[in-house]
Amino acid sequence: MTRTSVALNERLRPLLGDTLPAWVEPRWFADGDALLEIAPIVEIGWFDTFDFHHTLEAYTKAENACWLNTMAAGVEGFPLDLMRERGVIFTNGAKLNARPIAEYVLMGMLSVAKGYREVVRAQDRREWLEKPPGRGQIEGAQGLVLGAGGIGSRVAELLRALGAKVTEARRTPAPGVLGEHEWRGKLGEFDWIVVAVPATSATDKMLGAAEFAAMKPGASIINIARGAVIDQDALLAALDAGSVGAAFLDVTDPEPLPADHPLWVHPGVQISMHLSGQSQDSLYRLAAGRFLENLSRWHDGVPLDSVVDLEKGY
Repeated sequence: MTRTSVALNERLRPLLGDTLPAWVEPRWFADGDALLEIAPIVEIGWFDTFDFHHTLEAYTKAENACWLNTMAAGVEGFPLDLMRERGVIFTNGAKLNARPIAEYVLMGMLSVAKGYREVVRAQDRREWLEKPPGRGQIEGAQGLVLGAGGIGSRVAELLRALGAKVTEARRTPAPGVLGEHEWRGKLGEFDWIVVAVPATSATDKMLGAAEFAAMKPGASIINIARGAVIDQDALLAALDAGSVGAAFLDVTDPEPLPADHPLWVHPGVQISMHLSGQSQDSLYRLAAGRFLENLSRWHDGVPLDSVVDLEKGY
């Protein structure tokens, strides 16, 4: 039987080693250098490492690969044009992080609404607060979720469960969902703006001075997309002007954020260092399960799950 050569990180062996189909010839790699040795010969590659430089170089070297896979949901940093030129199928980790990221959004919103950062600081000072630093509520609030994909839809689901009134917006039209341009005319209606769009040329700085000025005074922004989606200079100006009340940023531009950047010290900003997607124990297990399902689909000649549109970039 002809076997298909598949590149896999050694860390996945406990999850995949005993369950790979017989037609797969696994090529395990334990570090970036080993990955670069096998990348040119494999037909299928799951190249994720903890060194993104090696991962990207492997994509360049993978001249014989027909299908490449990543756990990442955002793929703006990958060589999409090269994969499109080579006719490669590219699958990503869309929706694998939806639940923990949605939980992180709730944490950020509650932290802002209840002033919880000030509670933690008071504990550090061993100071007993007599009054709560925040009295905001999720129940009854109006929320807009920009990017109603896997993550955004889960965010909307959790917010509705807490009694919030949620409007979703996305690029692809759908019943009851605002289109990609409709939401701007309604920004003044919302107490919360949750940003969960993919990072593409179309979403670069999609929230800037005009959008902040149109928002409901004192409204808050939660960004779990990419830092480049927000014009950070305009955000700082809007926070100072009061047109934006607070910002909870899981992502910034650049990352890591320089120590002297004004976002770090602004009283209206909380930063969570792009930790939301990592705040789970199940990512590798979920990713391995999807990969096994896709291997079966590949072998049977049916469409794979979570295929990236290399033209759109998500």
